[in-house]
Amino acid sequence: VMEVMRLLKATGLPVRRTVRMVLWTGEEQGLLGSRAYVARHFGDARTTTRPPAHAKVTAYFNQDNGAGGYRGIYMQGNDAVAPIFESWMRPFADLGMTTLSIRSTGSTDHVPFDEAGLPGFQFIQDPMDYSTWTHHSQQDLYERINPQDSAKNAVIMASFVYHAANRDALLPRKPLRRPTR
Repeated sequence: VMEVMRLLKATGLPVRRTVRMVLWTGEEQGLLGSRAYVARHFGDARTTTRPPAHAKVTAYFNQDNGAGGYRGIYMQGNDAVAPIFESWMRPFADLGMTTLSIRSTGSTDHVPFDEAGLPGFQFIQDPMDYSTWTHHSQQDLYERINPQDSAKNAVIMASFVYHAANRDALLPRKPLRRPTR
């Protein structure tokens, strides 16, 4: 994500909306950092009360599934973003960025955004040895990062962030779910 910010700055292209980079703690303990951030700034997912800042967020993009190259993005059931993401992915098809999944995926820091009615998305990545060798193990080391995949991912995420920040309208949102009691 730091490389994404560097790329955006290096292009010199203006962005119309504020772009924030966030790094979380407590993800493995229940998404503690991202849940607290969303609740503090954008409203508690258990209510339908939303502060003014909620209306200004266009998207949250997340990478959490290891070091593999991006293959697509989970739309979290937000089918209204499909034509938008298809056009944003088209330039990266030769790099393998071709999958647009309506499915939701969980257990990453995009979930609190999605639960609060904000467009939150997780990139689909090559699993590599993430689930079998490095995930939650002493083998989860920098040496496992593929530099080419890391560079490709940064370019793709930077492109998504740039497009989201410069759209005339915010990305479409799913209807707010009624809180469960």
